[in-house]
Formats: sequence, C-alpha cells, structure tokens
Amino acid sequence: MMRWPALITVVLAVAVTAPVRAERTDLPPTAAVDEALDSDPGVTAAAARVDAALSRARMLDAGTHEVTVTGNYLRRTIDQVGSYDEFDAIVGRAVRLPGKASLDRAAGALGVEVAENLMEDARHQAALTLSGLWHDWLLAGELYRNDAATVASYQKALQATELRTALRDAAALDVDQARSALAQAQAQLTVSASTKQRTRAMLAATYPGLPLPAEPPALGAPVLPAESLPQLRNLVIERSHEIRAADREAARLDVVARRVRQDRVADPTIGVRVLSERSGMETGIGVVASMPIGGSYRRAAADQASADANVATIDLLQARRMVEATADTDLIDAQTRIAAWRATQVAVESAAAAAQRMARGQKLGAIDLTDLLYAERQANDARRSEIMARAEAARGLFKLRIDSHTIWAPGHEEHK
Repeated sequence: MMRWPALITVVLAVAVTAPVRAERTDLPPTAAVDEALDSDPGVTAAAARVDAALSRARMLDAGTHEVTVTGNYLRRTIDQVGSYDEFDAIVGRAVRLPGKASLDRAAGALGVEVAENLMEDARHQAALTLSGLWHDWLLAGELYRNDAATVASYQKALQATELRTALRDAAALDVDQARSALAQAQAQLTVSASTKQRTRAMLAATYPGLPLPAEPPALGAPVLPAESLPQLRNLVIERSHEIRAADREAARLDVVARRVRQDRVADPTIGVRVLSERSGMETGIGVVASMPIGGSYRRAAADQASADANVATIDLLQARRMVEATADTDLIDAQTRIAAWRATQVAVESAAAAAQRMARGQKLGAIDLTDLLYAERQANDARRSEIMARAEAARGLFKLRIDSHTIWAPGHEEHK
C-alpha cells in the first residue's frame, strides 16, 4: 500500500511559515517569463498603441494648422484697349490662439501615459494567464504522479493477493476486489495523464516561446513572501496600472474639454496677398485675415467634451472600486486557501496512519481485504485533496503577488 511519510508534511508546514525571497523551483526562469510576456500578442499590440500615442502627441504639439497657398490667373481682354495677364496669390496660415497649444501638448502627454499604463496592464493580465496555465500544469503533473504511485501500489497488492490465493491463504474474492481496485486506479491514472497532456498543450500553444520540460516540475509548498499578506493587498491598489490609466484618461479628457471650450473662439487665419493687374501695370501686396464665427455646433462640441470628461471621472471611480475588490478577494483567497491546505495535511496524516494500521491488521488476518482497500482509497483521496489544496494555495498566493507587482513585473526586487 502507499505511504505518506510524516517528514514531508513537517517540511511543507515549515516551508509555508518561513518568508523567503528565493524564487520557487517549480516556476519557470524569470528571463524566460520576461520573454514570454513581452512577446504576448496583447502586450505587443499595447506597445504598438504606445507608439501611436507618441505620434498623436507629436501631432498635437505641431497642431493641425498648415500653410495654405491659393491663387488664380486670368487673361482679361478690354475692347478697343487690349488684352492683359492678371493674377493674385494668397499665402496664409491659421494661428492657434494663446493657451490652446499648451492644452494640446498636455493632452498628448497624458495620452502617452494612458497608453503606457494600458500596456503595463496588458502585461499584468498576460502574467495572470501564464500563472493560471502554469499552475494547471503543475497540478496535473502532481496528480498524475500520485495516481501512478497508487497504480503501482495496487499492482503490488494484487500480486501479493494472487500469491496468497495460490497458497490457499486468501479467497478468490480477494483477488477480484484487488483487481477491481487496480482497474479503478488505472482509470484515474488515464484521466490524469490526459489532463497533464492537455494542460501542457494549452500552455505551449498560448506561450510558444516559453521553454517547457518534458514533465511538469514537482509542485512545491506555498511560500509566504517577505511582505505580509495585508501589505500585498495594499500594494495591489497602489501599483494598479488600471487605476493609473483611468486616472490619466480622466485628466486627458478634462484637458480636452477645456481645449474644446476654448475652440468656441475659432483660430484666425492670417496671410499675405500679392496681385498683378493689367500685365503688371497695377501691383499690390497686403495682409488678409479671416476667422470663423462659432455657433451652435461649437457649443454642442464643448458640451459633449464636458460630458466625456464626467464619464471618465466615473470610470476612474469604477476602476478603483474594482481593483479594491480584487485586492480584498486576493487577500481572502490567499488566507483561506492556506488554511484549507493545512487542514488537508492533517487529513493526509490521519488517513495514512489508518491505512497503515489496516495493512498490519490484514497481514495478521484480523482485517478483511475489503476494509484495507477502503482505507487505502480514503488515503488516496486525502492525498489528492492535499495536492489540489496545495495547488490552490500556491495559486492564490501567486496571484496576490502578481497583482501587487512583486513578481513577474519589471522594476521590482523580486523580479530581478
């Protein structure tokens, strides 16, 4: 039958209570993670949007007004006088009124900040996806190894029972029961093998550049970070790129609203006109100016811009609430999953001890094989529950660390 050494449980319990900064051995190398996240399609698209925002900022700095050249030429004929060549030309350019250029530059700079924060948030979301897929693979591998050990144990039990039956020390019914238990374990192993292959395929397809070993690493114990869990919860909010992007967007739209209100007074166009009439007999040069008179359209545009700014302010409040909710649930998940995992450790020890006593009793003939197989199934169920609880605890802690930008995020100590 399978055994679960108490030493492993003690080691796991000590590991989770000792805050460390060392990178876990069951995680991919940081350099490989960086490359995988930076090449994620969502991240590369967000990086391209940063380039677009930089171009828009340069456009706003330059302004939309350009030099305009207009002119005409005609040949005029006067009866009994003659024909003359005549032309005139105007070179003009609209000029932004004072204050408008600075607002345009501010809007462009804020747009770049929005795009940069959205790019960082896209990288953060990619890190969460990678973490989820990676932990799915770790869990599948650990369950597969457990189920493989279970099958090996039942195979030995079946061989021993068949030998005892041949020696007339066990009934044929015992062989049937042992064979049935082995078949159930093999069925579970088949499912585990399929899950392991499927999770690896999903991980490889989503992040093709991430080097994967043939088999998933052993699932380690959840490791508490150097910071306390409440501190990480606060960092989730403080370092949120989602909140920062919403804040910068609200500021940008406020600047845009002020710019549109200023645009109710249109920019004037100033130019120089030169003319030649009667084949140069008359020439002239002068200054021309024009200016649109704003009306209902410009008033409506200003109202729309103000409404957009109000919406952005509400969006900022909503983003902050959502991030705070995420931080709170991250903290609760991490705390409760660790507690649940510790409880499963006790269950594993108790089930393993009971199965061992049953095995000794069965060898002495005091316990039926049916009772032994039942105890071993309970022990196996307890081990599987512990593995799943361990994976959930590790997943919860890791999500809290990713959301707090203390791992897999450029610029922080744990990332180096």
